[in-house]
Amino acid sequence: MKICIIAEGSYPYVTGGVSSWIQTLITNMPEYEFIIYAIGAEKKAKGKFKYKLPSNIVHIEEIFFDDFPDEEEKWGHVYHLTMEEREAFKSLLDSNDPDWDTLLSVLSGDKIDSAIHFLKSKDFFDIVHEICLEKYDQVPFTEMFWSLRSMILPLFLCMKHPVPEADLYHSVSTGYAGIIGSLGKHLHKKPFILTEHGIYTREREEEIIKARWVKGYFKDLWIQYFYNLSNGAYDLANQVITLFQRNKEIQVELGCPIKKISIIPNGVNAEDFLHISKRESGESKGMNIGAIVRIVPIKDIKTMIQSFALVKEEIKHAKFYIMGPTEEDEEYYEECIQLVENLKVKDVIFTGEVNVKDYIQDMDVLVLSSISEGQPLVLLEGMACKKPFVATDVGNCRGILMGEQDDLGRAGIVVPVMQYVEMSWAIIQLCRDEKLREKMGAVGRERVIGFYSKKQFIEQYQQLYKDMVNNKWLV
Repeated sequence: MKICIIAEGSYPYVTGGVSSWIQTLITNMPEYEFIIYAIGAEKKAKGKFKYKLPSNIVHIEEIFFDDFPDEEEKWGHVYHLTMEEREAFKSLLDSNDPDWDTLLSVLSGDKIDSAIHFLKSKDFFDIVHEICLEKYDQVPFTEMFWSLRSMILPLFLCMKHPVPEADLYHSVSTGYAGIIGSLGKHLHKKPFILTEHGIYTREREEEIIKARWVKGYFKDLWIQYFYNLSNGAYDLANQVITLFQRNKEIQVELGCPIKKISIIPNGVNAEDFLHISKRESGESKGMNIGAIVRIVPIKDIKTMIQSFALVKEEIKHAKFYIMGPTEEDEEYYEECIQLVENLKVKDVIFTGEVNVKDYIQDMDVLVLSSISEGQPLVLLEGMACKKPFVATDVGNCRGILMGEQDDLGRAGIVVPVMQYVEMSWAIIQLCRDEKLREKMGAVGRERVIGFYSKKQFIEQYQQLYKDMVNNKWLV
């Protein structure tokens, strides 16, 4: 069996999270061959993989949004679209119900030779002009044209890029990856499954609302566009996998048919962490607080730093280790360094990318301050090491730490997003109560063993793959 995994902005260029999940899935299924269709933002990342690729990856197809020729001479070409094709393109731009069947057919065929040429064509100009006359007559046409063009260029680049033939297509998010999974199904008549770790549309919506590069009256357009991409993937997928119940409820609210959705939680092998020893600690000996995290805005490192500044006032010998790569967003990393300097807080250590197992045994408390998550593997790994957590109330963090299927008790403390004072109080409470740390740590490990095993996670996907390829499709 040959499986094409489609990943956007993650594997194999970024470590942790979804990337770690993909690596685990592939390495634990040596009986299958895998193709990676990797979607990235910048061509400079080409071939720069953060993982040693397993031997059962037989091909990597890379596509980057900034990798296209500038062919000015092609302005004004006429493609002679049918009325149905014209309306399909228009539906992608100005409705909440795009005609994906027609879009997939025309963009995967020979009629349109390239994404760039089409976006410089008279056909595209006329479609945008018609939309402006009907709905946006107060918006300058030039602004609308270039905004819509930049909005759909990445999608069209992906859809005109070759999709390798496989027995099954597996997208690990909606968005562009979800549409490419749909295209693989359309082209090769093979099943398509979708795993959604977080809710892609909600994350994009938050980014667009905050974005300075999107003018106010275009924000709604961009947000609706990403909802359209996700709903297209929901409609065309044979099976949709989510990681926990609340995400399933959100997917249904967004329009995914409930009969398609199954829950397969993340899993870790608790035995891999048996060697982690208990550190002798105490407030007088010093407390080590740690975060295993990429240094990027969505992880909200600044709230961690602000909270530790308050912790340091109360726990004089505390140290804060921020463990993870710093190069993904170097500007944000520099802002974090500057915040540490501005706050004059000592003992904040950015380790860079490390083998977490070399550090985690020396941590007393672990922290997660993300503003958006799915079901974080870092929580499960930390819990397998008997480490208590302070985590923000995002994704499935509350369910993991408080328990959804058991009455074992708490494995950590949940705090509101971006509230560094509440986060500091929680960390101080754990630092000052060794018995509470031990109790939460024991609960966490027991919960991971009982409900979040890697063995169960792998077996469920193995069965899903077999069912899909054996034509047990949901339609």
